[in-house]
Amino acid sequence: MVTPAKNSKTSEEPELTDETEKVKTLRRFPSYGAMNGNSTGDTCPTCRGIGRIPRGQENQLVAVIPCNDVRLKPRRTKLYVCVSMAVCLLLCCLILFFLFPRSVTLTPVSVLSVMVYFTPDAVEMEVTNLINISNDNFVPVQIAAFNVQGLVSDAIVGKTKISNMTTLQSRSKKSYTIKISLPITDKGLNSYCKSSTIKIHTLFLELQMTMNISYLSHTEQLSVDTFEYIDCGTNSTIPHPVR
Repeated sequence: MVTPAKNSKTSEEPELTDETEKVKTLRRFPSYGAMNGNSTGDTCPTCRGIGRIPRGQENQLVAVIPCNDVRLKPRRTKLYVCVSMAVCLLLCCLILFFLFPRSVTLTPVSVLSVMVYFTPDAVEMEVTNLINISNDNFVPVQIAAFNVQGLVSDAIVGKTKISNMTTLQSRSKKSYTIKISLPITDKGLNSYCKSSTIKIHTLFLELQMTMNISYLSHTEQLSVDTFEYIDCGTNSTIPHPVR
């Protein structure tokens, strides 16, 4: 009879030990949703009241962070936001400053020479002009085509097209020499230019220049009209600036 009593006492000891460990664990960890151990509440549903996360479920659990946790109140938040906004504003201003379209200017400079040739039915002239093209942009400008036509007394006497002009680099100016042939076939103008009794054979030539350019993914057309005087009687036209 004594031996069974000892065996029953021994079988109850593991159960008492498990209960004691569970009570100690619950005392060590506060209740679910509490900031300290004095608050009443339910046990944590994820750790099941034992204070340990079940193995293999680490990626499926949700952590509960107290409201007074310092991670929820980052320091210098306003400073970081203001600095970020200032940097973004500065970058936008720089982009607008460098990519804002600026003017491309076409300027006639001077008449370099006029070569006059007499034929039985016409007066052949070859006029050479100097022009400047300036680019105020911070990006290169592509010159697609350059057209020039000459008019005398509102009548078109010659046309020329130049398509081999190179790219104009950013913030630069370049000079070009333009030659245009002007055959004058009007009888009145022929008589005027070939007359030996008239000492001065001055013609007022109008040049209409158009240039097609492309930059910053868009195209433009520049137009300039200039008036210059030339001598159609002899090769006596000296280089002079265009006004």
